[in-house]
Amino acid sequence: MKSLLFLAPLAVLALTACGEAKKPADAQPSETAAAPDAKPGITVADGALSLPVVKGRPGAAYFTVTNGSAATASLAAVSIDGAGKAEMHETRGGAMAPLDALEVKPGETVKFERGGKHVMVFDLAETVKAGGSAEMTLTFAGGDKVSVPLKVESIAGAMDMEGHGN
Repeated sequence: MKSLLFLAPLAVLALTACGEAKKPADAQPSETAAAPDAKPGITVADGALSLPVVKGRPGAAYFTVTNGSAATASLAAVSIDGAGKAEMHETRGGAMAPLDALEVKPGETVKFERGGKHVMVFDLAETVKAGGSAEMTLTFAGGDKVSVPLKVESIAGAMDMEGHGN
């Protein structure tokens, strides 16, 4: 009798496992559950990460974001692989101030560029090097995300390119 009581929980476990094994062979895990959803209508182009001139100082990221949707999109945060922290900033009248969020209206294109809106990039890993790339993720209010590669360049290389139409 004791042996039957001992075997009962094992039988329940075996039946439970069999029930799970009867999923169709072509069933795939949901990709939407594993990956963040892209923000509909948002495109990001011309992404670049300028490394700091002095090691240990912050770098800066620049890109263009376009809202092709019918609704305003609120950019809430930016993260960059290989960076300890990334913050949106804006330079106005020679003074730089953080941006908590950025509203991008339908049909609007916003440039993150030198002397204007930009992303300050802090605590860069040694693995982030000129000539490589780093993934940037834009997070919008509501949780939608868009990830794009940034071309990593030295500040000297970036400035050389500015005057040559590239």
